[in-house]
Amino acid sequence: MIRTVITGGGIGGLATALALAQRGHRAVVLERAPEFAEIGAGIQLAPNGIHALDRLGVGGAARALAVRMDELRFMDGVSGEHVTSLPLTEEYQRRFRNPYVVVHRAELHALLLGACRAFDTIELRGGSAVTGYEQGRTSASAVLESGERVAGDALIGADGINSAVRAQLVGDGDPRVSGITVYRAVIPMERVPEELRRNTSVVWWTGPGCHFVHYPIAGGKHLNLAGSKDDGGTRAFAGVPAEKAHVRRQFGVLGPDAQRLVELGEGWRSWMLVDRDPVDTWTDGRVTLLGDAAHPMLHYAAQGACQALEDAVHLGDLLEEGSGDDVSQRFEKYTADRRERTAAIQLAARESTRLWHPAGGAALARNALLSKLSPGQLHDHVAWMHGARDFGATTPAPAYLSTHPNLNGVQE
Repeated sequence: MIRTVITGGGIGGLATALALAQRGHRAVVLERAPEFAEIGAGIQLAPNGIHALDRLGVGGAARALAVRMDELRFMDGVSGEHVTSLPLTEEYQRRFRNPYVVVHRAELHALLLGACRAFDTIELRGGSAVTGYEQGRTSASAVLESGERVAGDALIGADGINSAVRAQLVGDGDPRVSGITVYRAVIPMERVPEELRRNTSVVWWTGPGCHFVHYPIAGGKHLNLAGSKDDGGTRAFAGVPAEKAHVRRQFGVLGPDAQRLVELGEGWRSWMLVDRDPVDTWTDGRVTLLGDAAHPMLHYAAQGACQALEDAVHLGDLLEEGSGDDVSQRFEKYTADRRERTAAIQLAARESTRLWHPAGGAALARNALLSKLSPGQLHDHVAWMHGARDFGATTPAPAYLSTHPNLNGVQE
């Protein structure tokens, strides 16, 4: 039996604890906040994420919470033209063997938390801020802000993009500021005019230097709104309140339907989007990273949560027959197995603004290109991400990404 210390009690950390406990190991999860809880609004889960949840034993419960989507609907936000839709129904589900769903982040987190609490081999510790780690020949310890050491056979840093474990292990400084501000709000579906609801669609309205996205969450009771503005910002910030008039100005170039949805938003908050460059390794002996601590990405590929879930499942598989003696070798294999896929998705997400934000003739050319693609061709473009089922196998991005890397972009 391996005792693993996991720093971070978010989706990735809880999924990892669950994967390890199911294979007979012990885990202690250290969460900075006093209570285990999740903030945020909606996230999208492609079939690869659903498959990971199935492997963790909570796929059925997740499906019950989620709203199944029938299409990813791409609109020219200026003209109001429906450019294309990537269908997510019969052909898509036959090919990828799972639906594409949206769910409230807090609901998914609560589901994983409940599953972890069912195991007496998982210890959940709130109020345990981690500042770094120490390791010896046979153990690894988290160093807490209080000075306490929490020891195990191994340590997994799942403490997010500003990970203290990564700061020590990789030492690559602050995250990269993207220069794109995202504005978020959640509104009751009953306030949305019937003609704008699109209860089974993720809808994008694209414009010059900006785009606006909406989709249902919480079983269809609310509509999640997210707008991105390429404003060239240079300072990271998170959860800052934004006046509706300011949000309206950021998306003033969009047409009347998108404007009506912006106008419905209340309690807008804003974030400067940040990510990091891919790295060759995120393992140091008995210590490794997972999820956003290992490969943080912009949300435009809608794969952040999916990749953390994939990490958790694959780590569980690698450690299934493992012991405290061979943790280092298994962590090295985990990094080697996962780094190419996650790096490709990091970069595809970063490049996707070339799909969302062109203006004038470039936007018309994009519309013409996308409108010519058949449903099968659109499925081909996302197959390398959505179709993964062996999370340790390298699934490289297809060759056409060298000329059209942006065609993989969807948004959480």
